[in-house]
Amino acid sequence: MDTLSYKTISANKATVDKQWVIVDAENQTLGRLASKVAKLLRGKHKPNFTPHVDCGDNVIVINAEKINLSGNKWNDKTYIRHTGYPGGQRSLTATELFGKNPARIVEKSVKGMLPKNKLGSALFRNLTVVVGSEHKHEAQKPKTINLNEFK
Repeated sequence: MDTLSYKTISANKATVDKQWVIVDAENQTLGRLASKVAKLLRGKHKPNFTPHVDCGDNVIVINAEKINLSGNKWNDKTYIRHTGYPGGQRSLTATELFGKNPARIVEKSVKGMLPKNKLGSALFRNLTVVVGSEHKHEAQKPKTINLNEFK
């Protein structure tokens, strides 16, 4: 008697197939871009997704200086940090942070959408955000993904 047996496939570090992917941030809304990039980093678009394993892709975000923020967020959105000293809370608006380093806005928004643990730190290291269209990972032969068609 031959019966069908369906085994749940659980990915591990050895069986994961990681790709290199380029995402163009030009004319993309920041939060929508960040959620799709976080999904790519996490690997949730793959059929062998395993929650406790880094099974996502390596993502390169280009043209970070061409992102959009909806509404009045360029002036209203604040990024708060603390120096560690008493009374050391500092804040920057999105415009000020964008003026210092446009890539940091994209990095902060993607990092906020990843898990807050060791896995999230490991996933964040798979992200490269670049100002402009030139990046240093040409040797990896990354494939381009159109985020407008990505779910």
